[in-house]
Amino acid sequence: MVTGTAGFIGFSLVKELLKHGYEVVGLDCLNSYYDTGLKYARLQAAGIEQETILDNKIVTSRFDPSYRFIKLDLADRIGMTALFDAENFDIVINLAGQAGVRYSIENPYAYVESNIMGFLNILENCRHHSIKHLLYASSSSVYGMNEQVPYTETAPTDSPVSLYAATKKSNELMAYSYSKLYGIPATGLRFFTVYGPWGRPDMAPFLFLKSILDGAPIKVFNHGELSRDFTYIDDIVKGIMCIIPHPSTEKIPSRVYNIGNSAPVRLMDFISVIEKVTGKKAVKQMMEMQPGDVYCTYADISRLQQDFGYRPSVCIEEGIRRFYDWYIDYSQKQKKHGKIE
Repeated sequence: MVTGTAGFIGFSLVKELLKHGYEVVGLDCLNSYYDTGLKYARLQAAGIEQETILDNKIVTSRFDPSYRFIKLDLADRIGMTALFDAENFDIVINLAGQAGVRYSIENPYAYVESNIMGFLNILENCRHHSIKHLLYASSSSVYGMNEQVPYTETAPTDSPVSLYAATKKSNELMAYSYSKLYGIPATGLRFFTVYGPWGRPDMAPFLFLKSILDGAPIKVFNHGELSRDFTYIDDIVKGIMCIIPHPSTEKIPSRVYNIGNSAPVRLMDFISVIEKVTGKKAVKQMMEMQPGDVYCTYADISRLQQDFGYRPSVCIEEGIRRFYDWYIDYSQKQKKHGKIE
């Protein structure tokens, strides 16, 4: 089971799982946090047609019968229990949840309902169905304003600067308690600023690329004095695939891994790469630091390297080039079908 399969990472992971012969049930509530058109387009690319999607109904991909999808909310306790009862999952990968640091300032309840109550439903069903391995999305945001970089998994994570970060830290604590109480092998995945084809339109890479191509201004927070460990989607998926077959065998089988590029890029340099790839200059609107933001993210990935030989391979220039190529193709198809202006 993979939750969040109409989302960026979930959609990308499903493609790789199917290549490796896994049978997958995908789940998503298809909320309107960002453009649902992109979510439906991802599903369509995986063989799930929009007109076939109904609440609580499983739909089979027209491309691959090993992939089935259900529209269901993690917070739907009855629906989640019924799904687990029917499917007898071996592995659960929870990539669903309410995303976005800044959005959590404005809409706090959405984060508790999805990231806390929804994750509790995941844990309770894993408990009652003898799941072999639970993997779940955490975030680099758990490190807060920690100034000691690169971030190691053993660094303090008890000072979150956003509710989003607090819910992700809560997920790690909840998973640990269920591992201790019920022996559920659980692995938290601390992702670092993921970008690439089919990426989220609320994140800087997508916003910047679109605005620069349109000649619209981009908001550059903290006057550009920020750095992010931008990680290409294929490297994220590669990291997850390494971990899936290897649940922890420790006495308390709970652990976390950073999955990042381990090469932070200054925001102004990132913008320069987009300018180079697109051949267009950015119109920069310099802004103050946003509440909930951090100055730098930088992943120490030595634990993932030591355990699984993980090595990210896509540099920022190559990643942006691939992202740009996808964006042009996607935009042209949307215009052709009259879905965007």
